Amino acid sequence: MSQPLTDAAHLSERERECLELCRHAVEVCEWCADECAGLDGMTECVRHCRDVTDVASLHCKLLARGSAHREALAGLCATVCRQCAEECRQHDHDHCRACAEVLSECAEACESMVK
Repeated sequence: MSQPLTDAAHLSERERECLELCRHAVEVCEWCADECAGLDGMTECVRHCRDVTDVASLHCKLLARGSAHREALAGLCATVCRQCAEECRQHDHDHCRACAEVLSECAEACESMVK
């Protein structure tokens, strides 16, 4: 059985943590966007969550292969995570609260990747 990338020796501890949090961000944003899609007034929340899923997914790929562009994308990932967390904090839904919490952690991890 192969080892998960979060245990891979080619990644630093900081990169492994960021990768794991980006994966978690993708999962929680998919859930949040799906839950919000059927609710009135939640269009912006869905849009922000979709931005996070796209950017964080790409960031995971760049981290996994050690791309020279991973640090540049980390800054964008932190930005979209913070914006989405801010939007989610405005709503009183369990999925929005969970999303905001995970995204705040992910943004911090991504910011630590930027030199």
